[in-house]
Amino acid sequence: MSEVIVNDANFEEEVLKSQGLVMADFWATWCGPCRMLAPVIDELAKQYEGKLKVCKINADEAMNTCTKYHISSIPSLLFFKNGELVSQVAGLQSKSALEEKMNALL
Repeated sequence: MSEVIVNDANFEEEVLKSQGLVMADFWATWCGPCRMLAPVIDELAKQYEGKLKVCKINADEAMNTCTKYHISSIPSLLFFKNGELVSQVAGLQSKSALEEKMNALL
């Protein structure tokens, strides 16, 4: 499986305790830009399998995590390396922009 479903209960285990690079994708079913970004995230999850862990976090179901990381707009992508927040982007992003960011973080 190239993507992991994450919520408040398993965020620490799946994201903060993971070694290497983790992309936490904060999204919601009602968010148009999130739906547009979803196929790009799916492609990147497959493309970077073994190098990047992709975690999908439904913002409506993970309010505590959203509050902790000040998620005020979605889609928001937070990048963690060995449990530390190292970068974040908000809004619809191109695949090439995300590849550039991930390559810089790897």
